[in-house]
Amino acid sequence: MATGPGLESLVDQTISVITNDGRNIVGVLKGFDQATNIILDESHERVYSTKEGVQQLVLGLYIIRGDNISVVGELDEELDSSLDLSKLRAHPLKPVIH
Repeated sequence: MATGPGLESLVDQTISVITNDGRNIVGVLKGFDQATNIILDESHERVYSTKEGVQQLVLGLYIIRGDNISVVGELDEELDSSLDLSKLRAHPLKPVIH
């Protein structure tokens, strides 16, 4: 996982965060600290299902504790906007076991 300087280049960019409990949260990275606690703006959670399309739950300004983060990745906004999430089917992620 990227820490400190690695996240610096992602500030004000749209990122995707996968949490230890399997949630996928997408938003604009506004800040972080040495413990990798992050602040996201304009965020939403994407809830995946095998039976229906991806649900997007609006979260707004959101803080995620660093010890609850599994993966942080930059989101390709052009590719993401071309996806029809209502037709996408996927199994929900399982929690990360350490």
